[in-house]
Amino acid sequence: MKKVNWFVVLAGGAVGLAAVILTVMGNPANMGFCIACFLRDIVGACGMHSAAVVQYVRPEIVGLVLGAFLMSVATKEFRAKAGSAPAVRFVLGMLVMIGALMFLGCPLRMVLRLAGGDLNALTALAGFAVGIFIGTRFLNKGFSLKRAYDAPKAEGAVLPVVFTGMFLLFLFVPTLFKISEKGPGSMQAPVFLALIVALVVGALAQKGRLCMAGGIRDAIMFQDLKLLYGFVAIFVVALLGNLVTSNFSLGFQSQPVAHSAHLWNFVGMVIVGWGSVLLGGCPLRQLILAGSGNGDSAVTVFGMMAGAAIAHNFGLAGAADSVNEAGEYIVGGLKTNGQVAAVIALIILLVVSLMHLPKKANK
Repeated sequence: MKKVNWFVVLAGGAVGLAAVILTVMGNPANMGFCIACFLRDIVGACGMHSAAVVQYVRPEIVGLVLGAFLMSVATKEFRAKAGSAPAVRFVLGMLVMIGALMFLGCPLRMVLRLAGGDLNALTALAGFAVGIFIGTRFLNKGFSLKRAYDAPKAEGAVLPVVFTGMFLLFLFVPTLFKISEKGPGSMQAPVFLALIVALVVGALAQKGRLCMAGGIRDAIMFQDLKLLYGFVAIFVVALLGNLVTSNFSLGFQSQPVAHSAHLWNFVGMVIVGWGSVLLGGCPLRQLILAGSGNGDSAVTVFGMMAGAAIAHNFGLAGAADSVNEAGEYIVGGLKTNGQVAAVIALIILLVVSLMHLPKKANK
């Protein structure tokens, strides 16, 4: 414990507490904070997909980016950099988002679902760890998307400016956006509460370097558990919060916005884990890096948003378990096109991994 970075633990605890608060105040259960789900909602609100139940301009995403931006400026850590394989990062961002929506949640929501008693997330956690393990094998062989270069400050401010502009439009001209009238998109914490909570979380996550994928990656590669303690802190605080607020329900079935098709929970998160390692960070970390001036991470976030549109427009996202009119429990999961997409995503990840090894490693 002498090697614990207590700021990482503080950041993780803040994320867990924020998720509990936002859930109590109106966000969907086990989804107080979900990067994939909330980016998907924003994409839907902008009319980029037509799934009417998941459309809303989530202030949490805006707050995370602005919180990281303000903290990085205040601590003089804002560095505008770009140029590290942006096109590849865009594609990897797409794949990570598609994999996350197959599972119905990013790595952060995976932890929050576990803290809410959703045992389906155990399969996802196993897949996430396997994906990270595969990614670390390629890192050990020299995988690299090459270095980024210093860029004008305006380059580093792209994502904060874009999200701030969108949020202001949402506040003053809300009719520009599509807002869900039912389903997860209609479940919303108060706008400014969500924004303020996310600002704090974004600032702490920037300072603590919080990363879901990074914790497991560092544990595998360097036996370094510092980032992993943040992962644990999220779970512990969210678990305690759910128990106190009676939002804990242990089991596989009837979990909110989840499915019990275990194979596809596993495969979806293999894609997320593998892709996150190649990118150098999970979806949460990509938002924080983009807010801190990393133009390549901004490209990755735009790739994730494109992936959300593709997933819903082409029916690649997982379907939640449901109960039909006869009272029969129907297990959700992926349709055939989603299953094919999962296989294609794994193939693309393998090709990208091999193509970016040193030449000697490819022989």
